[in-house]
Amino acid sequence: MTQQVLRFIHYLESVKHASKNTIQSYRHDVMLFVDFLEESALESFDEVDPEIAGAFFETLRQQGKSSSTISRNSAALHSFYKYLMQFEGVHQNPFQGIKADRGVRQLPQILSREEVELLFNQPNLLDYKGLRDRTMLEVLYATGMRVSELLDLNVEDVNLNVGFIRCKTEGKERLVPLYPMAAKFLQQYISTAREILHTPDSGDALFLNLNGDRLSRQGFWKLLRKYQQQAQITTKITPQTLRHSFAAHLLENGADLKFVQELLGHADIASTQFYSQLIKMRFQSSYSKYHPRAASAR
Repeated sequence: MTQQVLRFIHYLESVKHASKNTIQSYRHDVMLFVDFLEESALESFDEVDPEIAGAFFETLRQQGKSSSTISRNSAALHSFYKYLMQFEGVHQNPFQGIKADRGVRQLPQILSREEVELLFNQPNLLDYKGLRDRTMLEVLYATGMRVSELLDLNVEDVNLNVGFIRCKTEGKERLVPLYPMAAKFLQQYISTAREILHTPDSGDALFLNLNGDRLSRQGFWKLLRKYQQQAQITTKITPQTLRHSFAAHLLENGADLKFVQELLGHADIASTQFYSQLIKMRFQSSYSKYHPRAASAR
């Protein structure tokens, strides 16, 4: 994807004769989007749909970006996708019709507890790959960590004696507890499946692919889509979905907002407060849908 961005920048310089400031801003904004896609384990710009485009702008809002900054980002990505469709064979502009500066936040997709169980039941536990996959799903839902954090884990980051995982990101680290089922699967995976997958070149990486290398974001994204299809879950599942579901389910069960903030590793509690707003909106939606007098008013 980076090569396509470089060709786009060259196009702005040599064909559009854009100003130096415009080129610098567009390069920054598009690369920010590339980082978001890599975090989401997407491999091409053609995989982006309007929901993912909206989620990108929501991420910028959660980071405290101003409306003018987000609008500028939107303009850069509209221009970028016009280029991709004209010269790079991309078939759609997912930002078409997306209003980047609207005040209402897009709701993240949240799995129900039944959908979580259905998803987790898909990997074949008699197969070492299936055991690895189930373990990763359990750890994600147990900790709420980002997929990039999960795949960066080393064996030394797991302390099963006390039931904690050390999660490191951007020079910071936090200790996140594991529920017993997740700890059990981790123990089984480390002592059996990882021993099979491990090669002399594997190093300390915790989750390995079939070649003995550290599992990639793209690899995780593919297995997640596979299990969603097997489970016939209609809710759109992305690598962030289990993180969102983790936070929402904790708050639904009465967890303290500050506690959830620490588990998620949010620097600003405003990012965590959004999940509280989400819970209220979900309750309101259910009330309006199922209360007979609320429903009759529509």
